[in-house]
Amino acid sequence: MTRHDRTLTALAATVGSATLVIAASALPAAAATPQYGDAGHGAVFVQLNAPGGNKIAAYSRAGDGRLTAAVRYSTGGDGGTAVGAPVDALASQGSLTLADDGGVLLAVNAGSNSVTSFDVHGARLHRESLVASGGKFPVSVAVRGHLVYVLNGGGAGSVSGFRLRGAHLLPIPGSTRSLGLANTTPPAFLSSPAQVGISPDGTAVVVATKNNGTIEGFALHRDGRLSATPKITAAPGPVPFALEWSGTHTLYVAQAGDGRVVTYAVRADGSAVQRGSSDSSGQAALCWLVRVKDSLVGANPGSGTLSTWGIGEHGVATLRKAVAANPGGGPIDLAASRDGRFVYVQDATQGTVEVERVGQGAALGSVQTVTGLPVFGGGAGMEGIAAS
Repeated sequence: MTRHDRTLTALAATVGSATLVIAASALPAAAATPQYGDAGHGAVFVQLNAPGGNKIAAYSRAGDGRLTAAVRYSTGGDGGTAVGAPVDALASQGSLTLADDGGVLLAVNAGSNSVTSFDVHGARLHRESLVASGGKFPVSVAVRGHLVYVLNGGGAGSVSGFRLRGAHLLPIPGSTRSLGLANTTPPAFLSSPAQVGISPDGTAVVVATKNNGTIEGFALHRDGRLSATPKITAAPGPVPFALEWSGTHTLYVAQAGDGRVVTYAVRADGSAVQRGSSDSSGQAALCWLVRVKDSLVGANPGSGTLSTWGIGEHGVATLRKAVAANPGGGPIDLAASRDGRFVYVQDATQGTVEVERVGQGAALGSVQTVTGLPVFGGGAGMEGIAAS
């Protein structure tokens, strides 16, 4: 067994891994003025991902970051669970995503191969469309302007493009491309893709697929269709997972196998050039990552901790605090408020959302623990969180 194989085997006891797929894209339309939550503060949305009927739990956000439960909304589809998932049912980041202007919420329904769009008014949602995802077992969705991409993790895996007309999703004909995987449906969590993302300048679509440990780039034409041949770049360490962006084309990748954040420049042809790599946090299973102003916050479910990185010269991520917070349990998906003052941490093993205040240098301080959410167990659990 190679060192890479041993790393993957050890990681299976905590949380999954990732490969990346990148595509060049046309610049999206400009975003509208952001819409925020009730009373001018914000809202947080949590995907419950129940197999018998997926729902979104909505919370209004006060000025001090505290959440108050509002209403739970049906997506019209079913949740799902990857085979062998240890704490995170979808083994992904970005299964619940707000549009750039905060006016549209997108949710995947892994158990029914569909995607739901909601019109957003504060903490209130109105379901606008329910469409086929273009593949099997969708696990992540990304939006930039009016362009949407969905990542399907089952079978061969695929990416499919959509356009937003208002809050309605419209498929882009001929945009689906296979990832060439050999997964079951539902897929095993280690081989299921992890995330899809669109670069801030609209020139790339990025997909994380875990075990291969590479970055694959597809050219994306102005009509939203992908080229057939990808560019391939090997990651410098084991199991890249979560994706975040800074500037116009700087990509941050969380490596679950060694606790490092790797910085790339993504080119229009789909290739990725490494700019740098942070020191390891020494924490177990760094799988989730969110940008907060000039910092990054990562969740380590294997250690029950949060770590932070600064965005330094030329956009390269550098480790700040290996243990910036210790919420315990198994912290998974993360979301930051749009004003950068709070981070919301989803924990499916405890059925909670932890509210963390963000201070100087991304210092974190606990504000509230929201309870009453589903606890992971019996092959089911919540996953996906978004904040305005």
